[in-house]
Amino acid sequence: MNFAAAVKALIVDKDKILLIKRKISDAHCPGEWELPGGRLEPGEDPIEGLKREIKEETGLEIEVVTSLGIKYFQRDDGQKIFLINFLCRSLKIEFKLGNEHDEIEWIEIEEAKKKIHPAFLEAIERFEKL
Repeated sequence: MNFAAAVKALIVDKDKILLIKRKISDAHCPGEWELPGGRLEPGEDPIEGLKREIKEETGLEIEVVTSLGIKYFQRDDGQKIFLINFLCRSLKIEFKLGNEHDEIEWIEIEEAKKKIHPAFLEAIERFEKL
């Protein structure tokens, strides 16, 4: 079956959020800025899967604060995704870029809203209303 569950983290530090840039060779949204996170393993708890994905992609350990909503969409490569966005805090500021992305950066929220793939704007807007 061409279906996956995925999780993403809106990691906030003061007035900045952490964004990562997809590799230009990616099958889905190449070169786009997005929230860190990824697909869950079969049967994996979403919170534990998010912590694993964030550690793999950024080297950060996170605290999950709350859910920012659920999305269902089809990727550019045809895979259907059930996605949960979470608001998170990093337990440290220093990060290291994993091998799945080209760039990683703490970006002021207003600038991030201009830079990030539109699919993630709703999560940022929900955070701003908290």
